[in-house]
Amino acid sequence: MTVRYTLKLAHINDTHSHFDPTRVQFKLQHQGKTYDINSHSGGYARISYQVEQARAEAAQNGQSFLFLHGGDSFQGTLYFSEFKGAANADLLNRLKPDAMVLGNHEIDAGNEPVKNFLDNIGFPLLAGNMDLSQEIANKPGRLAGHHNLLDYNSDTQTAKVLIKSIGDKPLAIIGITLEQMKEIARPDDDTHFVNAVTTTANTIQALHQQGVRHIVVLSHLGWEMDKQLAQQVSGISVIVGGHSHTLQGEFNHLGMSALPYGEAVNGTPILHAGKYAETIGLCNLEFTADGKLISLDGHNYFMLDQHLLIETNEPIDAATYQALTQAIHAHKGILGDEHDETIAQVIEHKYHPAIKALEHQVLAFIPKNLVHTRLPSKALPHGSEIAPWVCKSIYHETKRLHDKVDFALHNAGGVRQSLNKGPLTMADVLGRLLPFDLPLVKYRIKGKHLYQAIESAINSATNNSITGTGAGSFPYTYGLKYYYDGRQSVGKRVIKLEVLSHQSGTEVWQHVELEKHYFGVSSAYTASGKEGYQALQQADWQTAIATLTLPQAFIRFMEREQGLMGDIEPQVSYTSHLY
Repeated sequence: MTVRYTLKLAHINDTHSHFDPTRVQFKLQHQGKTYDINSHSGGYARISYQVEQARAEAAQNGQSFLFLHGGDSFQGTLYFSEFKGAANADLLNRLKPDAMVLGNHEIDAGNEPVKNFLDNIGFPLLAGNMDLSQEIANKPGRLAGHHNLLDYNSDTQTAKVLIKSIGDKPLAIIGITLEQMKEIARPDDDTHFVNAVTTTANTIQALHQQGVRHIVVLSHLGWEMDKQLAQQVSGISVIVGGHSHTLQGEFNHLGMSALPYGEAVNGTPILHAGKYAETIGLCNLEFTADGKLISLDGHNYFMLDQHLLIETNEPIDAATYQALTQAIHAHKGILGDEHDETIAQVIEHKYHPAIKALEHQVLAFIPKNLVHTRLPSKALPHGSEIAPWVCKSIYHETKRLHDKVDFALHNAGGVRQSLNKGPLTMADVLGRLLPFDLPLVKYRIKGKHLYQAIESAINSATNNSITGTGAGSFPYTYGLKYYYDGRQSVGKRVIKLEVLSHQSGTEVWQHVELEKHYFGVSSAYTASGKEGYQALQQADWQTAIATLTLPQAFIRFMEREQGLMGDIEPQVSYTSHLY
């Protein structure tokens, strides 16, 4: 009798403390008109229901089952701001994942929060290329040797591996995370991250020597790096990834940009499930006895409210509403709002009361939808529509405290989501838009270092001639207008750079001179030279603004302006090296 090596897989990633359903928007065509369809999707209670359904189906069908988290559970909402990871551990335990990979945001504040998380979870945290061999033996928050951590074995130069089963064969799960962790997060100085590709290749070779052929890589490398990993390392049965917030599935005709679900590179399917617990990936995979993929059947799924809010400039009749609602719910990537009532009650009564007051504190009104994207695109050639407003708020609120400010510079990853038309609350800002309570830093810097910082950050964001740290490094500005052409040679890609000058009551754009000094303001994260911004460390001086943080600047600006009124002149002109 032939054994069928089948696996039912559920996967999520980059949930970022979004325990409640998240607001989502689709665009749908009907009878020649376009409608904005608004709803709420996902959240931990709905995800739990779908996972348990999948688990039961697998048991009924005699399949192996895995539920995996692709990293970045931390940060993102007021739940994390208030409970510092304790709620994440509690609720993830209730979801019962088989494993989670370490994401960069788990280690934003050093090793100690990771230790607290490990102490409280009932599942393994995988970090197969995190080298703790030099960790100080008696330090507080020591990670090495923790029973819930599968890290790097420096003696064998392989990842410690989680072994499950598929049919009558062992199934290995290798957790691999970003080797650039020191550039984009804040691990302790004695904690190192080694090469992801080499570690994976070494580990697979060792597994093959043990006769293990069914191998899952649980990755927090991002979509582009996952493709490189699949191309360079043979023997991976499937990659389940995270970090880049990549949505896969047939959502394009619902107005959402998405890649094909389970797209394969070098015969290895790669699976990502978007962001913010909005979606869950569910699929059935079948492999040969030696771990090669035979078939993959699955999709990412939004879990939507029963009733939808449809925006239109004209009154909508009942028949049209019914037709649009049916069209959305008939889509293959849409599930309903069924949920785990126990988890819903835990969130509502144990965690939600602490943040309810902030949810009712309205700051201002957003007059139109503002889309946040990390990189410019054909649809948004100047990139994010909200990041420039964040930069403008930093600029103006710093200028109220310190007269000499020429520009604000901020990285795309420091802004976490789009803003929808309507009231904006304190909870929206602190919990979702700008959840990182970073100090602002003012600095004096020569023009030549600004050229270097902007080019380097974009190169890092786009992997243009370097292995970058992700699209979150892409620079947004206010008071500093740049023109970047990625087709030019290194060092010459910022073809024009201008600074806003105020002369006789009028605003004038002036060429940035290489040897002239300018006064800038950025978050402490960006100013520290992370993610390609090393040239900012060449500033003559840097000084923290003790009375102003990143979210505080935006909140003060919003309260003063009563919203985001008008338009900001585009200050990003970008040509990709891929064009």
